[in-house]
Amino acid sequence: MTLAAFVRGVNVGGHKVFRPKALAEELSGVVSVGAAGTFVVRGAIAAGALRAEIGPRLPAGAEVMIRPGREVLDLVSREPFPPEASLTRDRRFVSVLGARPRKRPPFPLRAPAGSGWQVLVVGLQGAFVYGLWRPAKRSMVYPNEVVERELGVPATTRAWDTILKVAALLRGGDEGTDDGPLRGRGASPGEPRAARTRTARRDRRRSRGLRA
Repeated sequence: MTLAAFVRGVNVGGHKVFRPKALAEELSGVVSVGAAGTFVVRGAIAAGALRAEIGPRLPAGAEVMIRPGREVLDLVSREPFPPEASLTRDRRFVSVLGARPRKRPPFPLRAPAGSGWQVLVVGLQGAFVYGLWRPAKRSMVYPNEVVERELGVPATTRAWDTILKVAALLRGGDEGTDDGPLRGRGASPGEPRAARTRTARRDRRRSRGLRA
């Protein structure tokens, strides 16, 4: 079974520093996706066995959410966001839950409430919560803290672009390599190294604030 693994609580604000590339190099069949601690794991390994491999390599207090690859592919195939989302500057996100929700708030859910929302939680599909983030310059509200508070369980959040890259790898695509993170969006093997670096930095800036 191909699995997708999402690490929670690392590389946030310079704390609990974790090197996903190093872990991918240590474990066979593991592909690192970006710098937040997202992995596609190929081969016949159960979720429990994978957790036992990854857990001791994480900083204290960090944890990993592991989902079957088919669940990620199903989420992507359903195009969960409203059509108008692609026409705005709002950032699409997906939070991966670490347990069954303790609370079931009505969706859509806005934080703060009203037209001045920064986080709009659109819905829930299995272990995935999806929504839009409209960060303010002051008193910023983060998607992960809203999801954890409203559903009552630990979660870790990724940009939708990251989820799409995971799905591409699960389908057997070449958007990543077994020995490191994905190239930046739009980069190709034939691009100069400097161009790939600029693209990767741009993607990291866009996803900043979604990690947890």
